[in-house]
Amino acid sequence: MQLGEFKVLKKENNARRATLMTHHGPVQTPTFMAVGTKATVKAMTPEELKDVGTQVVLGNTYHLHLRPGEKLVKKMGGLHKFMNWNGPILTDSGGFQVFSLSQLRNMSEEGVEFRSHLDGAKHFISPEKSMEIQMDLGSDIIMAFDECLKYPATPEEIKKSMDLTYRWLLRSKAAMTRKESLLFGIVQGGLQIESRKYSLDQVTSVDLPGYALGGFSVGEPIELMHEIVKEVGPMMPENKPRYLMGVGTPLDLILSVDSGIDMFDCVMPTRVARNGTLYTWQGKISIKRNEYKEDSGPLDPECDCYTCTNYSRAYLRHLFLSGEILGSRLNTIHNLHFYMSLMKKARQAIEEGRWKEYRDFCLTRFIKRDEKLT
Repeated sequence: MQLGEFKVLKKENNARRATLMTHHGPVQTPTFMAVGTKATVKAMTPEELKDVGTQVVLGNTYHLHLRPGEKLVKKMGGLHKFMNWNGPILTDSGGFQVFSLSQLRNMSEEGVEFRSHLDGAKHFISPEKSMEIQMDLGSDIIMAFDECLKYPATPEEIKKSMDLTYRWLLRSKAAMTRKESLLFGIVQGGLQIESRKYSLDQVTSVDLPGYALGGFSVGEPIELMHEIVKEVGPMMPENKPRYLMGVGTPLDLILSVDSGIDMFDCVMPTRVARNGTLYTWQGKISIKRNEYKEDSGPLDPECDCYTCTNYSRAYLRHLFLSGEILGSRLNTIHNLHFYMSLMKKARQAIEEGRWKEYRDFCLTRFIKRDEKLT
């Protein structure tokens, strides 16, 4: 396959089994991408990421620009060498973090001036600057610079934001000079179907290697996100990868694959692992609960990850309550392995023409009880 080629191998209704070729090799979809915000997936070595089935790691443009700086990363041989990861890397544009983390930001047609959340120093990111940062990092997949709108927003704010995101997309594409990197455009539009379609038409009018749905996970009711993805997902270009940004739970992933989405990322499996929340094929559990104090069984009897094959629930509970670093590591290994297995099994099910059966199995396991944890 050639760089940037996306080949749909099998479909069942809207669910797709496909391959995307990047500079650092093929990505088999549907896939979940592990979030490595600051050039590391928290608590995991690159070797462990490979062991659990990770294909793609995400880097965060905003955070890496502030520390250690993209010029240093480039000097060190690029992000792959810097973090010792030889698989594909996707970097976001920095737009979401600029709007969610930064204080005293000033937005204009040109870009966004903001103060660092680290030290208050002034910075400026434009579409051109975002592309420069990501190209210096050496990303395989680069996200166009966009405005991530607050929730809720008025129709006037949404329209203004979509049009600005489109203009910034044109500038992002014009600034791309690194042939090894694939530029993805981001569809915005808030939480209205019609505005999402409007943004989709805008963004897909620009020929790109892939397209993403952004602007979710900003506090909206999750059912509304599912409704929008179910309608808009199948409308996205058939011959290009479809990426749903920042989502989500195992239930979210299965419903979105069913709507034709190919790629996902979210901090959830790693973040909640450090808080003692673990995803299993029996649903979600909190390892700190007293019921696991003398439980000698594996975390998930249906899982073959390193954690589940070597340690008991009682031991994992002890590590968590003791604040031991090993607890965070073992929990993260399990959660990421679970997410990667969820997607691997999805790929296999689509290939074998039994996606509906697998989808219904997952929904039976995850729906309701997935939402119950206290």
